[in-house]
Amino acid sequence: MLNVWCAIAAFCTALSGWGTAAAEESVEWKTILGRARGQTVYWKAWAGSEATNSYIQWVAKEANKRYGVTLRHAKIVNPAELVSGTLAEKTVGKHTGGSTDLLWINGENFSAMKKNGLLYGPFTCELPNFVNYVDANNSAFTHDFTVPVDGLEAPWGKAQFVFIYDSAVLRVPPKSMAELLKFAKKNPGRFTHPQVRNFMGSTFLKQVLYEIVKDRSVLFRPAMEDNFDKVTAPLWTWYDELKPHLWRKGRRFPESGPAQNQLLADGEVDISMSFSPFEASRLILNGMFPKTVRTYIMDIGTIGNANFLAIPYNSSAKEGAMIVINFLLSPEAQWRGQDPSIRGSFTVLDMKRLPDQYRKKFADLDLGPASLSPEELGPPLPEPHPSWMDRIIDEWHNRYAN
Repeated sequence: MLNVWCAIAAFCTALSGWGTAAAEESVEWKTILGRARGQTVYWKAWAGSEATNSYIQWVAKEANKRYGVTLRHAKIVNPAELVSGTLAEKTVGKHTGGSTDLLWINGENFSAMKKNGLLYGPFTCELPNFVNYVDANNSAFTHDFTVPVDGLEAPWGKAQFVFIYDSAVLRVPPKSMAELLKFAKKNPGRFTHPQVRNFMGSTFLKQVLYEIVKDRSVLFRPAMEDNFDKVTAPLWTWYDELKPHLWRKGRRFPESGPAQNQLLADGEVDISMSFSPFEASRLILNGMFPKTVRTYIMDIGTIGNANFLAIPYNSSAKEGAMIVINFLLSPEAQWRGQDPSIRGSFTVLDMKRLPDQYRKKFADLDLGPASLSPEELGPPLPEPHPSWMDRIIDEWHNRYAN
């Protein structure tokens, strides 16, 4: 439930020209700023992208210089760590002084943490930049993998699943799963996907399921014992045909999306995949990919979601965490984050709400030679309920793990 400040903030935002100043100068926000100074915020965040790691280091520098908050990047590889650490602390009664203060959280982990009462909030309505620049009614921000957000996490970037190929090698890429299967059979060893316990690999399987399932609406409800086998049967039939034709005959898989990008750069496979529509452009700019690499999506579209940030219920630096999140939602930080040469993540800000100077900066931003425009990407396919991902991963391992 929204607190009193949320109602005040929403009212202020509705008044033309007053919302930003009122939110930033409120007594509540000034109190948060004061308490945050001197705090150390431990941010557990995925460390699989050097571009994002560098961006986080810039954020840390700015948070310390501007607000007196020390930000430490606790790098993780396995997203399950986000839940297990806080859950273990709650189990032993450590309800204050937790080891983590900020989480870059995905949909299934958010669902688990919300269910187990491991999150602080609601807090988003206390953030001036959220109140003033984010469309809080956007369905991409109100639900995470179909689970209501309820102010317990804040968006800081948008992602959409894309495929990457070298147009000098592959003139016409496969744009449906039927075409992809034909391509793999004609070109054995030239396609693969990341391990399915990596989010990129599991998203690939969800993308396949999206295309071949008979009734997509079932994917937005929890997977049940009495429907999982029937719904996913076409997926496994398709994959049974694909697996013998994969790179290394499906006996090995790249660890992650970046690892598969390296296979594409080395000429071992013809197609890679990413959750950033700007990644191919960034890798062209840094010299990893040739200038002929391009990005594409499937004919039915591709899965998209928002990147969210949450605060554990037992954080010892809740105010500092809110300061960091609010800064990440500033036009300056969002503009830098969308720049493919820096991070390459679509902004979550509503362009209509931005000052003129930042609307122009976003409009003038060079998205790179291999990036698709929002119009070319089209509306993202919404993420299925997190229970589908969990069950698909387990079933894949039961069937295919060597």
